[in-house]
Amino acid sequence: MKADADPNLIVYFGGEYMPLAEARVGILTHALHYGTGVFEGIRAHWEESAQELFVLRPQEHFERWKRNCGILRIEIPLSPQELCEVLLELMRRNAFRANVYIRPIAYKCAERIGVAPDEQDAFAMVALPFGEYLHAEQGLHAGVSPWRRVEDNAIPARAKICGAYANSALASDEARRSGFDEAILLDENGHVAEGATCNIFMARQGKLITPPVTDNVLEGITRDCVMTLAARELGLEIVERSIDRSELYVCDELFLTGTAVGLAPVVRVDHRPVGDGVIGPLARHLLQLYFDATRGHLPVYRKWLLGVYQARQKPGQEAARMVETSVA
Repeated sequence: MKADADPNLIVYFGGEYMPLAEARVGILTHALHYGTGVFEGIRAHWEESAQELFVLRPQEHFERWKRNCGILRIEIPLSPQELCEVLLELMRRNAFRANVYIRPIAYKCAERIGVAPDEQDAFAMVALPFGEYLHAEQGLHAGVSPWRRVEDNAIPARAKICGAYANSALASDEARRSGFDEAILLDENGHVAEGATCNIFMARQGKLITPPVTDNVLEGITRDCVMTLAARELGLEIVERSIDRSELYVCDELFLTGTAVGLAPVVRVDHRPVGDGVIGPLARHLLQLYFDATRGHLPVYRKWLLGVYQARQKPGQEAARMVETSVA
């Protein structure tokens, strides 16, 4: 989505709800200069038939966000349940009736020069209408990036640390200038890590294979949703192991997952077709399952969802019934 956000959009900033145009940080803010922030991405999907906006697993997103903020010693004073309340109020004030992307961000807010962080923290939350991030109706053409994925001992990839996304920006820019839709990054050992902003899965020999989180990948919640759907609904064996680059050229199917992208099939890698060079049956099946689960069509996965306009029960009550994430 490249359109500028509406300046009248209501955001949560400095503990208050206000128009986006009034929410500003100074040009000396520590996070702006040194990347000392941690963000999250949360999706909400509008279901016309139910006249409801379903937020996908917000409790778990906020739990992950708070954990990962600890890496940079950023303190978020609200609990995950209280953050759900902020999110719901924010969505209702904007009266969204479309698919939405929610961006919580916490950051070091001192306005000064000097790389060493201090204890001055702040956080904000923005929600805005958001359509397709990657247009994958016919499948994507991805390219293996010359940029390597950041290492855990440099900048932990399991957290959405703001500074780490220079890595993603460089890879994305390189990919698009080279004629690809998306980049695939390798780690320093030459194994496949993930896309520039998303996790990666391949189907090979009847198994669904994805890199382990120890190969410098984000511990994705959409990744977990897809693993759950594939195991429970399709009976697939899920294998978490390192993937060699050349396996991308000989696998049966390949797709990306993430909050923004949802599930995006890849039909070509480095000018080579994946399988038959078209979206495969497994990706199509999982696309439909993911669509149905995130819009409340599948009762067993309704516990993944928090309705924005439902009866005003406390988010903590709904969150307590949210999904068990294990696919064991």
